[in-house]
Amino acid sequence: MDFLNWKILKSQYLVKDKWLTLRADTCQTPDGQIVEPFYVFEYSTWVNVVALTKNQEVVLVEQYRHGIQQTVLELPGGCMEPEDISPLEAAKRELLEESGYSSDNFLETGIISPNPATHNNLIHCFLATNVELVADLKLDPTEIINVKLLQLDKLIQNIDNGILLQSFHIISLFFALKKLGKLHFI
Repeated sequence: MDFLNWKILKSQYLVKDKWLTLRADTCQTPDGQIVEPFYVFEYSTWVNVVALTKNQEVVLVEQYRHGIQQTVLELPGGCMEPEDISPLEAAKRELLEESGYSSDNFLETGIISPNPATHNNLIHCFLATNVELVADLKLDPTEIINVKLLQLDKLIQNIDNGILLQSFHIISLFFALKKLGKLHFI
């Protein structure tokens, strides 16, 4: 399928910041067309964790999201940091920092792209089982988080009501439910 690949003729960074890197590429398609500019967002690898307690409660974080100017429920997760040696280590760190929960039982359930047309990163989805509260939260300066526990069945029942708005978290939940044998199709 490499015959479909575009060739990058030139790249220029327009924004290079801690949270956002945007570049403009000049590309050539296989049939010779020049596409200019084509914008690409560069992000770190992201991780999401569906964390389940022994009582089948999902660990959720409630926080304000300025993009939609709402407080929402989400799965714990975030960006890989330079000190993270793997997506798994990033998932363990993010779960602990954002919720205070940890586990020895982590399973990578899937890898997705947030938007392969314009984003260069991947999202690693994890399921952590038998999680336990072991520490206080360790939040970034801009994070204000409330940790919520919700029965897995209740989360599933309310998925159609928009209980989770973040599309990457819905996909992570889908992967986790598949691994848990809880997907039922009509």
